[in-house]
Amino acid sequence: MEIMYFLIGCSLCMALCFLFAFVWSVKTGQLEDDYTPSVRMLFDDKPSSQKEE
Repeated sequence: MEIMYFLIGCSLCMALCFLFAFVWSVKTGQLEDDYTPSVRMLFDDKPSSQKEE
């Protein structure tokens, strides 16, 4: 039964860490740009400046 208390405590600690990381990423703007990743594959690569021989 002691191991159950330990595992519940560890899982709560991990859940709080993930919640903190999520809230931090939202507050710092990590999830703001939801348009660019969906259309990034449609853009052409920039041509290289090296001339082919």
